[in-house]
Amino acid sequence: MLNRLEMLRIFCTAAEARNFKEAAQQLGISPQVVTRAIRELESQFGELLFHRNTRQCRVTREGERLAQLARKGVEGIDCLFQQAEEAGAQLEGTVRLTAPDAIGQSSLVTSLARLRQRYPGLRFELHLEDDETNVIDEQIDIGIRHGLIRDSRFVARQVAEVPFFIVAAPALLAELGMPASLAELQQYAVVSTIDQRTGKPWPWFFRQEAQWTPRDLAFISNSTQSECAAVLAGFGFAQLPGFIAIPHLRSGALVEILPTLAPAPWALSVYRPQRSPVPARVRVVYDALVSDFSNPAFFPTVA
Repeated sequence: MLNRLEMLRIFCTAAEARNFKEAAQQLGISPQVVTRAIRELESQFGELLFHRNTRQCRVTREGERLAQLARKGVEGIDCLFQQAEEAGAQLEGTVRLTAPDAIGQSSLVTSLARLRQRYPGLRFELHLEDDETNVIDEQIDIGIRHGLIRDSRFVARQVAEVPFFIVAAPALLAELGMPASLAELQQYAVVSTIDQRTGKPWPWFFRQEAQWTPRDLAFISNSTQSECAAVLAGFGFAQLPGFIAIPHLRSGALVEILPTLAPAPWALSVYRPQRSPVPARVRVVYDALVSDFSNPAFFPTVA
């Protein structure tokens, strides 16, 4: 069954053609479809739109008036879709993203910079939060999250597994010695970040799902970047995710402590809240981030 826009498009073509057969050829449809569309429009408007007999077909005065109005409407709608197609082809517009602070300030910005070189019309708005972002209120298009994604409505791709490391600065270890057990470690000062949902320090995670919430805190903040800076400065021991710890472990600025206590790695996922329809600009950025963060050379997960 034809919709109203299709019927108006057929009518405009028929009004300019010499007969319904020619209009059908231009549109790639059968003459019967043209006839049916014209009859339906005549029924809806209550007017005869064409004078027709066995030899000719001529638009009526009322048909000419309707054709002028219909052309403007059809052309306006075609223009809307053309603009949408051009915008998709050019990949212009803003993409809003969220990510943990440490990932957003390093790997994510690098990935977005490469995309910007390929698609200069793209713009990015980045919200950095170590806790979960309210993606609906913030109108987020794409997120990166470390840990469980609870909302089953999201489209998510796991791109890496991120280990945890207990770490300390070499100078602190030279002063205190290397802890031989968790019980010994718990006697020393530690640094941590605060869980915004509970107002308490984030617990440390160990194998077999064991946890410990530090109490003797030499330094606490709401930023894992600040936590890492405090560990580097010798404030105390910390447990850091791999995307923060690994560069400093490789450089020797931090040393891993008690590796046998390490928990199972957590998933790192790229997700988008909107299943469909997905704007071309969002899909391109999403696919690029999945590709980049799945690449160990781009986002290392092994120290």
